Amino acid sequence: MRHLADFPITRRWPAANPDVIQLYSLATPNGVKISLMLEESGLPYEAHYVDFGSNDQLSPEFLSLNPNNKIPAIIDPKGPGGQPLALFESGAILLYLAEKSGKFLPEASRWQVVQWLMWQMGGLGPMLGQLGYFHTFAGKEIEDPRPKERFRAEAERLLKVLDGALAGKDWVAGEYSIADMAIGPWLNTLTGFYKAADLAGWQQLQHVPAYLERFLARPAVQRALKIPAKP
Repeated sequence: MRHLADFPITRRWPAANPDVIQLYSLATPNGVKISLMLEESGLPYEAHYVDFGSNDQLSPEFLSLNPNNKIPAIIDPKGPGGQPLALFESGAILLYLAEKSGKFLPEASRWQVVQWLMWQMGGLGPMLGQLGYFHTFAGKEIEDPRPKERFRAEAERLLKVLDGALAGKDWVAGEYSIADMAIGPWLNTLTGFYKAADLAGWQQLQHVPAYLERFLARPAVQRALKIPAKP
């Protein structure tokens, strides 16, 4: 039987309480998804700050948990069969935590929730991330307008898809779920950190702006946006 101490990452980020879920993350959109689910579900956990400024994500200890060198990642010391479980990829972690807690993945709309979670993972997140790169970061120095326009247009299209799905609904699959926990942080980053909402046709959307307001009004969301705190 493995123990939490058997994982090399715990030597760099020691666990204060080795009996609870260990979250290795940063308060980016993908990281916030998991801190939010943990806050909403009430599952006990502790969060460890992975400092990209110091290239923590490239350290041997972090790579031993996630060879893809991205946040978030978790270790659940009480995984299936009582054995520790290590996971990376935010969508997979959301599904696991929903199964573990029995929350935010309703049986009646299970596959609709999974559908929108996959839509965020494969479409909305990557496209908004690329738009943010070309608008806010080094990409703005590229003179060729075609890359930025490609991602701008696709971001606008995806937001229209979401807008249509939200007609007559507060949440994308009917009731609040892990799909909303995946989508909301990216919308917040588009409008806030990237300051690129107007580029993607935000003003023409009928339902998405109010959806984001509902999302941000949740107390757990406000907590999650600051987790993990920078040491």
